[in-house]
Amino acid sequence: MANNNNKISLKDAISIGIGGMVGGGIFAVLGLAVALAKGGTPLAFLIAGLIALITAYSYAKLSTTFPDRGGTVKFINVGFGKSVFSGAINNLLWISYIIMLALYASAFGSYAPNLFKITGSSVDFHIYTTLIILIATFINYYSIKVVGKIESYAVIIKLIILLAFITFGLYGLIDNENLVQLSVSNWEKPLSLLTGGMVIFVAYEGFELIANAAPDIENPTKNITKAYLYSVVFVIILYVIIAIVTIGSLPFTTIATAEDYVLAEAAKPLLGKLGFTIITIAALISTFSAINASLYGGTRVSFEIAEDNELPHFLTSKLWNQPIGLFITAVATIIAANFLKLESISTAGSVGFLLIFALVNFIGFKFHKKINANKYIPLAGFIACSTALIILITNQFSINPTGIIIAVSIILFCFIVEWFYKKTTKK
Repeated sequence: MANNNNKISLKDAISIGIGGMVGGGIFAVLGLAVALAKGGTPLAFLIAGLIALITAYSYAKLSTTFPDRGGTVKFINVGFGKSVFSGAINNLLWISYIIMLALYASAFGSYAPNLFKITGSSVDFHIYTTLIILIATFINYYSIKVVGKIESYAVIIKLIILLAFITFGLYGLIDNENLVQLSVSNWEKPLSLLTGGMVIFVAYEGFELIANAAPDIENPTKNITKAYLYSVVFVIILYVIIAIVTIGSLPFTTIATAEDYVLAEAAKPLLGKLGFTIITIAALISTFSAINASLYGGTRVSFEIAEDNELPHFLTSKLWNQPIGLFITAVATIIAANFLKLESISTAGSVGFLLIFALVNFIGFKFHKKINANKYIPLAGFIACSTALIILITNQFSINPTGIIIAVSIILFCFIVEWFYKKTTKK
């Protein structure tokens, strides 16, 4: 019975999934989603969410059969063996964590100056963006237990504020003249809607954190599947309603002006300056907690990859009291967040995770008998992720070539590094 104290309950597992998804994602990409999909933004979030839900099925079955703190790293190695290919994809997972961190830090840097200006110029963005990464890195070095405590409180606070925003927001939509913006005539073309959904796909990727907790979940056969299902469905509903409230509350011109902090702006018509301030605080708490957790997750991934000998073994060594991957992850995040635009970060992150999720779905299909899965669901997930990835790359290349070039360069870099490493270690 003593062991049970260390087990993760269903409620805690659901919190991990929700906390991973409702981090900085919705605060960072909502304005970008509206810019791409206009009145069809709720549908764009729904499309992205349904792809995440199908993928969560593969994750649930694989997590139950192969419970491992390496999570996705373990699934890739099981599915493809320890090869150059699996090593490159696992390296891509680590870099995708860094991209996500850059996205969250950018969101923090965009919201924070609305609360307190330092220089009153665009320099404030860079100061806040860099400072929050340094603070979160220090906390991760100081104590992993503190990271866990921050997450527990942050999930509750941000959900209470977002649910309050939805409650007041839905009430505020009554007789609101901006409601017409949600009509089908204001939707972008189907291809643009799908592209919008895929660019913001990063807002859903956090459910994969449940895989890392799988070995410690109580009654895993039942609870792992429930944790994935309940957390993803809850977040889909949350995101769709937030998108409806935002578009129904603000004219498109205002949303475009406040693209980087649109959720706070959407609270203004409902609760005035107080609402703006409350949502800004929620954004800062959410993005900070997401940075905190993702720094830990990214460090864990780099450690697991090095332990599996897919990256140099020195990455398992410690700098102060944490693996050296934490320092590398933090430095890379500071560079990416300060030098890349939000849309490029979001696009690169979505490309990385869609590719990884397509492969996890393929593994689910490949091992469907072993993991006791309906083979058509992982197959549908593989086709959906692959199709979405192709549409995202082709469509975004014409309007945001930088994001696609960065994404493709990262993938090629991962393969070259892994090939070179495998070749030198064989010698």
